Amino acid sequence: MTTQVRQDILQVLAELSECCPEVRFGQLIANLSYLAKGPSNEAIWDVEDEELLAVARKHLDVRRNRGASTRPSEALQPTAQKARRG
Repeated sequence: MTTQVRQDILQVLAELSECCPEVRFGQLIANLSYLAKGPSNEAIWDVEDEELLAVARKHLDVRRNRGASTRPSEALQPTAQKARRG
């Protein structure tokens, strides 16, 4: 059985995929997990569905609101990676 949270995650991921076709799906999931839990190897295993949904919605909103002013390849990268690129 698919929970409502999982259905919501899948819907938001579909929308993010449309907004960011240059980001591979695995990268999308990894980046979202890092944003939710911090940049660690365990993040992808430790992120809860509700956390993933919240961060995915936030990034979808960011992408919609300022996507035109952000380089597509940077739109969903964790903040720490953005800062290093300066």
